[in-house]
Amino acid sequence: MSHFRESRLQIFTCNSNPDLAREIADHIGVPLGDAEVGRFSDGEIYVRLNESVRGSDVYVIQSTCHPVNQHLMELLVMVDALKRASARTINVVIPYYGYARQDRKTRARDPITAKLVANLIETAGADRIITMDLHATQIQGFFDIPVDHLLGVPILSKYFIEKQLEDVVVVSPDHGGVIRARKMAERLGAPIAIIDKRRPEPNVAEVMNIVGDVRGRTAIIIDDIIDTAGTVMLAADALIEQGAREVYACCTHPVFSGPAIERIKKANIKEMVVTNTIPLTPEKQLEKIRVLSVSPLIGEAIIRIHKELSVSKLFD
Repeated sequence: MSHFRESRLQIFTCNSNPDLAREIADHIGVPLGDAEVGRFSDGEIYVRLNESVRGSDVYVIQSTCHPVNQHLMELLVMVDALKRASARTINVVIPYYGYARQDRKTRARDPITAKLVANLIETAGADRIITMDLHATQIQGFFDIPVDHLLGVPILSKYFIEKQLEDVVVVSPDHGGVIRARKMAERLGAPIAIIDKRRPEPNVAEVMNIVGDVRGRTAIIIDDIIDTAGTVMLAADALIEQGAREVYACCTHPVFSGPAIERIKKANIKEMVVTNTIPLTPEKQLEKIRVLSVSPLIGEAIIRIHKELSVSKLFD
């Protein structure tokens, strides 16, 4: 405890995920910084820091989840306030990085919004980014400051190892997620299967066929983000059709927008395991949704960065 007081580690939060910020502060053993992030009557955001940050290593916790533009703007204003208040370093902890799916030009005249957001955060004055399961790992290269990229697979895998399921097969819902599925499969000592899917337009999924043997097995679908849950619902149906015994699903970021909750209720899924990088509002808290906390992982990463130790050791 005294170590942190000497070297002045401070943790602040904006409004996207205050419960997670509190858990992280508790894990580290420091109080949550005293600040207000509010809005003027016209909707403009203001930040008031009610304590000194001069010479401190400050960590700001903010997921850029729904409403993404408001949360992003809160973060930018907070970073500006900290910079002008002479914080020694400003370390931005973004458990869920919004706009990550716009990471390249898929069609002519598309924006690359993930890069624009990186520029905004850097311009505001961030010295370091700590994030989890970026939708595309190359987004790390959109920043010219250090990026610590934490992984959800170890947390999700540990949960399923403790369940001691029989005859597991780990399923990637698309070709892009194969590396993630393989990492989990290695931890569980299980084979993988891949769902070959075509997507006719954004947020519309169409399942084709399954590569790999799922008959008689317990399937665990793993993804980084579950948004409208269309893919995972169709994937579960396809797995059951191909003879899977039961289907679990898991992801790091439960975006759960639009029809997601209704779909998860009806889906052929025994349990949906997610983390708290994005908080689930009461209407999204179903019995079949299990939330695991990322606070020990993020807390340990902050301690290691603060003490100038290796962060990659967390994944050994």
